[in-house]
Amino acid sequence: MKKILLHAALGLIAVVSLIPLVWMVSASLMPSGEASEFPPPFFPSKPTFVHYGALFSRLSLGRAAFNSFVVAVLGTAGVLLLNSMAGYAFAKLRFRGRDKLFRALLAALVIPAPVAILPLFLMLRSVGLVNTYVGAAAPTLAGIIGIFLVRQFARAIPDDLLNAARLEGASEFRIYRTIVLPLLSPVLATLGIITFLGTWNEFVWPLVVLTDESRYTLPVALANLVGEHSADIELMMAGAVLTVLPVLVLFLLLQRQYVEGITIGGVKE
Repeated sequence: MKKILLHAALGLIAVVSLIPLVWMVSASLMPSGEASEFPPPFFPSKPTFVHYGALFSRLSLGRAAFNSFVVAVLGTAGVLLLNSMAGYAFAKLRFRGRDKLFRALLAALVIPAPVAILPLFLMLRSVGLVNTYVGAAAPTLAGIIGIFLVRQFARAIPDDLLNAARLEGASEFRIYRTIVLPLLSPVLATLGIITFLGTWNEFVWPLVVLTDESRYTLPVALANLVGEHSADIELMMAGAVLTVLPVLVLFLLLQRQYVEGITIGGVKE
């Protein structure tokens, strides 16, 4: 009976959580003006894809989707490379001030992210990275959470395995590339999913650093769409579906690796 009640409660929560998403998809398929009726219908009377066609032909949201994909891929690739190196170094390499530096990184987590927007913008402007894909992906590269996750996972790698490779004459980079990276694959899969989802959905930083409309990411372009077409609910819902669908599909495909990485990384000591 306890299991039945638990699964019933979880099922109810799942249904309640899915209702807005289902209506969003349904409204995107409604003829113009139907979603504004009172009470609004839950399903379209005559499904149509005309709003999706307008997004790509009239409003050029296809370009914004491409921009989001490029920024998300750049950010994810950079995070996986840099954070895996840093996390492994904090876990297994001995150097002066290692523990103090790591504690300083953890202390930086209490600083709100918006505080760093202005200095980061000024730094990127000084090196000419404003209004570029690299500039839009830059904040994700300094992922303290990612370094922490990788470090906790990498601490379980046997030291004897690494020392044996060193005795055979392997360089530190070769050890990292051929031994450490394959062992870190579960936590890197989790970190990659988190980073891709966060970068794809990021709104504030791309709005600040991207000044050319042709480089706007999907959330920024969708915000402009809301301002210009606030009365066209069906068109806005189609834009919302276009924003949510790729990351939802990605998560569904990789949810097992995501849960595995979170679970294993959380119990490493």
